Amino acid sequence: MLVGSRQRAVRGACNRTGKPVDGAVLVVDTLTPERYEAILSSAAVICARGGRTGHMQSLCRSRGIPVLRVDPSELDALTGEVTLLPDRGTVVLGDVEPAPGPSEPAAASLGDIESICVVIADATDIRSTNALGPRVRRATSWFIREEFLCFSAGLSPIDALRAGPGEAEAYGARVADELCAMAEELRPGQRLVMRLLDLRSDDAAKITTRVRVDAEPNPELGRHGARWLLGEDRYPRAFRTLRARLHRRLGPDADRVSFAVPFINDPDEFLRLRRHLGLGDGTPLGVFVETPAAVHSAAGFCAAGAAELFVGTKDLIQFYLAADRGNHLVSSVYQTRHPAVLAALREAVESGHAAGVPVHVFALGADLDHYLRHLPTRRLMMCTAELQHLATRTAA
Repeated sequence: MLVGSRQRAVRGACNRTGKPVDGAVLVVDTLTPERYEAILSSAAVICARGGRTGHMQSLCRSRGIPVLRVDPSELDALTGEVTLLPDRGTVVLGDVEPAPGPSEPAAASLGDIESICVVIADATDIRSTNALGPRVRRATSWFIREEFLCFSAGLSPIDALRAGPGEAEAYGARVADELCAMAEELRPGQRLVMRLLDLRSDDAAKITTRVRVDAEPNPELGRHGARWLLGEDRYPRAFRTLRARLHRRLGPDADRVSFAVPFINDPDEFLRLRRHLGLGDGTPLGVFVETPAAVHSAAGFCAAGAAELFVGTKDLIQFYLAADRGNHLVSSVYQTRHPAVLAALREAVESGHAAGVPVHVFALGADLDHYLRHLPTRRLMMCTAELQHLATRTAA
């Protein structure tokens, strides 16, 4: 199981079309961005490649959609109705009743957490979590990736940015409208954080149709995140339009929407990007800590004016352990609790604490209790479905 589920059994018809089919079991070789709608409409996913924390697997985790990886040679045998048994890591042809499973071990509760930044895919995740009873008051902020916002809104960002100044401004306006729709779901005291565009070249090529995207031998270590934003001439124009539209539509509530920089290494890069985006000294900007260099620069980011730090453990782990998060062949090396990883998380948290800057650490549900016991933080980032399960368990 790449992504588990609280359901004992998930049944559905196999969908091999790559198109959205509500309640079906999506069967694909690899999860990729162009299948965004098909993934979200599925009850479960079966694939032949990928790791636990790939981008689309993270999307599934956010929505509570189980993902099972099978051997490529077994993919063709999956036809008709199937039953996925997440607790056994098994898929069965036809229908089968799940056997009784062991009770869930005791783990962390909401009372152990100070605040939660909830990782979402769109506005429905805010709505569904805020509708929980009792209300999850520790869900103080919501975190959306700009590329996920684009997928849900049917936007092709590179096509728009490269088409011309007018198209770049139209793109910024569309992104602002999507953020406004999310902001309407916020309750008092809650805020929304958008991680600026971070499309790797291999993912960008799958959703870009009008311009050429240069192929890179190693996209994970290539031109994306802050290094891409710094080189994209029209992104600042789109970003200015985005911010102006937010202020026009939301008024004073526009301050409840903030932004964070992805895939960045040091304070110099941070300051150059602020200038590139035309941000004044009074405009807050967060930093996503997801490389070893960023961990060691955490204190420098704070000194350079970073409003908050978000520690992206999924990427950080693969870089610290040299284990591709999307490659199941090295999944045993990709260890979320490795001593080197915990030391890096601790350093980032302590740097923020020393400067009085909030630090939010992403935790998979399985690591929640371990991180709370071994890290000096009570500010976490969690996927929507795992938070909802934690809230339900705590209430029970």
